[in-house]
Parts: sequence; C-alpha cells; structure tokens
Amino acid sequence: MPSDAVGRFLAALDPGHRESVGGRPRAEQERLAEAWERELASDDELDTLDELSPSAAEAEAARRVLGREA
Repeated sequence: MPSDAVGRFLAALDPGHRESVGGRPRAEQERLAEAWERELASDDELDTLDELSPSAAEAEAARRVLGREA
C-alpha cells in the first residue's frame, strides 16, 4: 500500500483513471491528492462508508474529485 498521498489517491482510482491521472504532471497529481484528502476528511457520508469499507470510501472520494475536474 502506498504511503504518500499521491500513491494512495492513485490506488483509489479505477484502472482507467489511474492511468490517465498517472500521466499528468506531479504537481497536478499532488493537487488532486490534496483535494481527495480534503474530501475524505470533510464528508460525513464518507466517514460512515469508511467504517464499513475504507477502500470504497476512498474510491468514492476519488470519483468526486475527478468529477469536479471535468
């Protein structure tokens, strides 16, 4: 399991998005990872989901972050 925020963010993405985001500049990956961490920390629904399935909560937060980017 990756220990840095970018690695954890990339791991939370589905394979297609992981490849796409992985090809972006590091600064952009870091910006997205920071947004992902804020999403995880600030959303109460994700807190509840995290108790049931941490990986599902991380994946949902990643989808939300990328959805805002589109």
